[in-house]
Amino acid sequence: MEEKNRYRNSESMIVHGNPSFQAAKEAGLLDLAVHNTGRGTLALKDGREFINMCSCSYLGLDAEPEVLQGAIDVLQRERTMDLAISRLRIRLAILDELEARLSALWRSKVIVTTTASYASAGLLPLIASGHLLPEGRKPVLVFDKSAHFSMNLIKPICADETEVLTSPHNDLEFLEDVCRKHARVAYVADGFYSMGGAAVVKELLALQDRYGLFLYFDDSHALSVYGEAGEGFVRSLAGGELSPRTIIIASLGKGFGTAGGAVMLGPQQHVDLVGRFAGPLGWSQSLSIPAIGAGMASARIHGTPELAKRQQALRANIRFFDERVPTRTSGEDFPIKVIDVGPEEVAVERSRRLLERGFYSSAVFFPIVPKGRAGLRIMLRSNLSQADVQRLCDAVREISAPTA
Repeated sequence: MEEKNRYRNSESMIVHGNPSFQAAKEAGLLDLAVHNTGRGTLALKDGREFINMCSCSYLGLDAEPEVLQGAIDVLQRERTMDLAISRLRIRLAILDELEARLSALWRSKVIVTTTASYASAGLLPLIASGHLLPEGRKPVLVFDKSAHFSMNLIKPICADETEVLTSPHNDLEFLEDVCRKHARVAYVADGFYSMGGAAVVKELLALQDRYGLFLYFDDSHALSVYGEAGEGFVRSLAGGELSPRTIIIASLGKGFGTAGGAVMLGPQQHVDLVGRFAGPLGWSQSLSIPAIGAGMASARIHGTPELAKRQQALRANIRFFDERVPTRTSGEDFPIKVIDVGPEEVAVERSRRLLERGFYSSAVFFPIVPKGRAGLRIMLRSNLSQADVQRLCDAVREISAPTA
């Protein structure tokens, strides 16, 4: 009988995950329709306001007037929302200008995409087929167990090209053992994980030096937050010229503050091949024109001391929170904090009570985390006042206290 559900099991995911989603919806934590007040809060239809503690705009650039004006200026100049044709055929010259500016900032050949997920959907099958490896031959493709859903989703497609394995999280011994047994190995991981923690990048680069390991990172949560030019956690550790054995992708819709995704390649590495055969990168339309204009403005800010100022403000808020609320990543220099709770229903109830106190947090449960290990996810930002973070910490302690 043909083997099924080796890489994906939608039925199991829905059966075990949907009750918690339904409970969150009934608690008023999903499908919230809001408007932006422009003063750091979101407002519900009934007038209640809250601070969104799950925004990935870690540096507050999404609301920066220069970024908003960049979108308006380009829209007024080009007088269209989109060219509505594959970027491979025709694209606005300003998209080339944006890619050139980001390439200079991040010391690699940058291709701008509609989303980071599109980038993974297009690039991972080409890696599995061997076409993005320097020697052009198929590798054994190893996914870290905690790799983001947007990459795990592509596993069945990759498995149609080559052997696909799943490694325990950050398990270097497992990965080195695979490298010893196979001539070519490619490893897929997040740079900084959406549930906290980071890849062991220095150790992985050492394996690359020793075995020629190909590395593919989604560094979406670290772009703009790390590096002198906001190049991200992985790129800042990789140093020098980006190796032809490394590809980094990231979202422009988080710390960068605009929309879309970015692919970092070694200089001119496989640019034509990616444009023609990386699935949605070739056939889908390019980034919308307002997003390109906003991207140009954000890129300008990334080249000024303003970036470091915002990075330092973010780190001050991280330290302030860590000193008051313990989490398993306390003391680490990352803005995502997960407060472990355990039972799914308790996480939903605590998230509801936190919203009552004016702060929205994500109740995270299966399939986002393993069953029975639910929690509250909180993202810190540079544009939160210390008074707001203090009120948040007080509220978290209050809802976490044992009830009589």
